[in-house]
Amino acid sequence: MSRILPAPWLSLFLLIVWLLLQNSVSVGLIVLGAILATAIPLYTFRARDFPLTIHRPGTAVVYFLVLLVDIVVSNIDIAKIILLPRKKIKPALIEYPLDLTNQVPITILACTITLTPGTVSAELSRDGNTLLIHALNVEDVDALIATIKQRYERRLKEIFQC
Repeated sequence: MSRILPAPWLSLFLLIVWLLLQNSVSVGLIVLGAILATAIPLYTFRARDFPLTIHRPGTAVVYFLVLLVDIVVSNIDIAKIILLPRKKIKPALIEYPLDLTNQVPITILACTITLTPGTVSAELSRDGNTLLIHALNVEDVDALIATIKQRYERRLKEIFQC
């Protein structure tokens, strides 16, 4: 690993994907692709400071599938809110208590919540024990917290064993 190419295989992969996306090969595209393939790993090098081991890859696949289903269902719910304006919405700011301690699973949980339409992870407390979530339509705060713990956080604890 050199200072210019901290991840040579990633750089090669990025260059190949770049050329495939351009659907042509020219000197200019190769040079621009090489610049991007060098710059992106250099820019994202700090993200590799957090070593991570996935202990249960099968649970990770299930997590991904659950997330996809939840995104589709949430999109339908948001569409109903937009198309049926008479429906009352109940926005809420929720302080979600975290059981996770590792930074990477907490980040994945926050991104998962943000990916699901109608919810946004707003802030992580300084002590790292609470995640502030804005939800567009919440009937029961405790039920939402229980759902997040059951559907996402429990699986993340299994995947990363934390």
